[in-house]
Amino acid sequence: MATLFARHTVANFDAWKKAYDDFEPIRKSMGVTSHGAYQAADDPNDVTIYHEFDTVAVARAFADSQQLRDAMQKAGVQGAPSIWFAQRV
Repeated sequence: MATLFARHTVANFDAWKKAYDDFEPIRKSMGVTSHGAYQAADDPNDVTIYHEFDTVAVARAFADSQQLRDAMQKAGVQGAPSIWFAQRV
């Protein structure tokens, strides 16, 4: 199992969360098996998410997809997110 983690700042958490939820069918079709979103305790617009996949290759393909970039832009993500990949041990 592979996990993609990303942290980014959003313009407005409520608008971002709606866009994140609306992206669920596409997320699932691109191999996401589980996911979650978190807000920083002291800044609701500081968001960290995780998405789980069967393989790192599928996770990287998701992260590199134009669909994801378009969705992030529409959701109000500001700047480039910090993204990293991990494998459960």
